[in-house]
Amino acid sequence: MKNIKEVERLNGVRVIVRLDLNVPVQNNNVIDDFRIKKSLPLIEYLYKKGAQLILISHIETKDNPTLEPIAKHLKTLGIDCFFEKNYKKVLSSKNRIILLENLRNNEGEKKNDKKFARELASLGDIYVNEAFPVSHREHASVCAITEFIPSYAGFQFQEEVKHLSSAFNPEHPFLFILGGAKFETKLPLIEKFMSIADRIFVGGALANNFFKEQGKDIGDSLVSKENFNLKKFLDTNKILLPIDSIMKDGIIFDAGMETVELLKKEIDKAKFILWNGPLGAYETGYRASTLQLAEILEEATSKGSKTILGGGDTIATISELNLQDKFTFVSTGGGAMLDFLAKGTLPGIEALEKSKY
Repeated sequence: MKNIKEVERLNGVRVIVRLDLNVPVQNNNVIDDFRIKKSLPLIEYLYKKGAQLILISHIETKDNPTLEPIAKHLKTLGIDCFFEKNYKKVLSSKNRIILLENLRNNEGEKKNDKKFARELASLGDIYVNEAFPVSHREHASVCAITEFIPSYAGFQFQEEVKHLSSAFNPEHPFLFILGGAKFETKLPLIEKFMSIADRIFVGGALANNFFKEQGKDIGDSLVSKENFNLKKFLDTNKILLPIDSIMKDGIIFDAGMETVELLKKEIDKAKFILWNGPLGAYETGYRASTLQLAEILEEATSKGSKTILGGGDTIATISELNLQDKFTFVSTGGGAMLDFLAKGTLPGIEALEKSKY
């Protein structure tokens, strides 16, 4: 991938910057700006170089899926951007930083439509992908646009690829901590890292599938109906599971304190730790074990272990504890992080690599 820093002259150049500004908004106010702040170094770099920035993104909210609250929030962070709903006015605008309205208002975005991509490309001179979290999607602003305009990777995008790639050739002992609920999305990671990691701890509702395989009574706990033939993983002795649980009405909601202690012992031995997903039903308030895990990993990082974290609930956890800068690397990606770890690439990466410009 070409790095935006390879472009020597940016003064007066119109730069289309694909960001992922799909952050939680309540009452028209941003409530978690982790991803937004990760985009600031690139925005500030391009601005100082004299470029005109056309920021593009999508947002998905229940009520009013508009990026207007994001524009307002960017101003509180020192980015004086002009919010523009009409794409056709961009070429005549003299504003140095323009944020366009939600890309997904155009049906061509999700369809990776070349006509829509060409329209987007016509707004600028060069394109920069700084939206790693959405680069597992074959969308027009991620993939097709690179066919019509010189295309580059942004700062955070390259950091994501660099740090996540280190999991393919890590220091050992390597501990992979995998939580969450969607077993179908996490199974490829277990398969991929069985030959790389020394230990894989499976927590959250994911663990229920292994408990079921072992014949344990999990009551009415969340579990995938599909048979994944998990015995082959259990037979390797690499898989670690919770040894106690917090239960209510016959449902497992969280890992217990003995499990947290087990994890601490494994973390103390590890030189490289990769963590994705909560250990309990985080969104319904069962967060104790996940919060403790974050604090244990922060301590391990301070002692020299390499720690890489990612996932929506994982980021929410460290944000609550104000530990965003206390780990080796925190990925902005959710599904993109999982796909990259499983496959070693993403459609957005391949589009940049294949760009003819």
